[in-house]
Amino acid sequence: MTIFRCVLIASLCIVRRLPILALAFLFAHSAVAEMKGLSDGEMADIDGAGIGLVLENFLFSHGTDQPDGAGEQARIFRITGIKSTDGRDVDITVNHLYIAGANSNSGQNLTPVNSGRLTNPWRLDVVDGDEIGVPDVAVLEFAAPTKVPVSEGYDCLSSSAVAGSGSCSSRPATADWQGERADIGLQMNVAVGDDRSANLNIHASSAVIDASYIRIWGDSDRRQMAGQFRFNLYSPEITINACSHDGSTCGSKISMSDFVLELAMGNNQQPVFFDVDATGNFLLEIDTMAAPANGTIAANGLRADSDPATWDFYNDYYSNPVYKSNVSVGNFSVSDRNVGGSGAKWHHLRNGSQVIR
Repeated sequence: MTIFRCVLIASLCIVRRLPILALAFLFAHSAVAEMKGLSDGEMADIDGAGIGLVLENFLFSHGTDQPDGAGEQARIFRITGIKSTDGRDVDITVNHLYIAGANSNSGQNLTPVNSGRLTNPWRLDVVDGDEIGVPDVAVLEFAAPTKVPVSEGYDCLSSSAVAGSGSCSSRPATADWQGERADIGLQMNVAVGDDRSANLNIHASSAVIDASYIRIWGDSDRRQMAGQFRFNLYSPEITINACSHDGSTCGSKISMSDFVLELAMGNNQQPVFFDVDATGNFLLEIDTMAAPANGTIAANGLRADSDPATWDFYNDYYSNPVYKSNVSVGNFSVSDRNVGGSGAKWHHLRNGSQVIR
C-alpha cells in the first residue's frame, strides 16, 4: 500500500451555491500541506496494495454567519435548490463546522489533531468482491482505520484509554500526544420560505469512527450503482441545543454520554442501490431480502422441526455482526434532569425494498 503522510491545516473559503468541483478546487487551494518521507521502520509496517492516507496536525474550521466588522457576510456553507411540499424554497445554512483536537470547548479552542496512523491509515482500495460476499465484481472501498485486537487497541469511548483496553486503533490525546480522536461540531439552521429556525448546535468530543467504510460497485443486472455503508461513531459526550441567531439565548442542552452509533446499511443480502429518477430526485433504495423461498420455520423456533437451510439462513443473518446496527447511550440528560441510559440493536431485514427520496 502506498502511504501519503501529510501535515495539513485547512480552512474553507467563501462558498455560496458552488458546484462540487468548485468546492473541491477551493478546498485544495486553501490547504497548506507538506509531504514527508517515511523511515525504514515505518515502511516495514506497510504492505498490500492501494492508497493509504494519514493526516498529521489536521485542523478544519470555517467561519460563522455573522457579518464581520466591515459589515461583510462571513464565510458559510449553504445548500439551496430544495423545495418544501407546499412549494416554498428551503435553505440550509451551515454557519460553523470544525474538526479539531481534543478539549476544544465546543469549538471555542481549536487545536490540531491527527487522522489515521502510519500502521493503520485511511484506505482507498479496490477489494475482491468474493471476499466480502459480492461475487465476481471488483469493489471500490474507502475506509477509516480498522479496529484491532484488544491487546493492541484502546477503549473506543474513554478519553484517557491506555493500550490494551479496547479494539479502537485511534489513540486519545495525552499531555505529550495530540492523538487521533477529533472534536467535531456543527452549527446550522433551516429556512422554509421566510420562516428560519433557530441555530442548531451539535458537538461531539473525542470522536472515533474506526471501522467505518463505504463500498461501491456496478450491478450488471439492474444497471445501477450498488453499495455497502457502515458508519461507526464513538464519543464520550455529544451535546445538542438550539440558540437564537445572535447566540444571546439558548434552549436546554441535551447531553448524551458514552454515545455509540454503529450504523450498517447494505450487505451481500440487501445491497443499497443509488439512482436518479425522471424528475431529478436522488433515490436511495435498500433491496428486497433474498430469503429462502420455500423453507419454513417451526412455531417452536427449533432447527430440528424447521427446514434446516432456512433455519440456518436466518440464524446466520441474525448472529452476524456485519448486518447489525446498534445505538447506545450511557446517560441521557436534558439540562439538569437525568433520563438514564438506553440501547437498541436492529437489522436491516425487509420483506420488500425500501426507497428514500
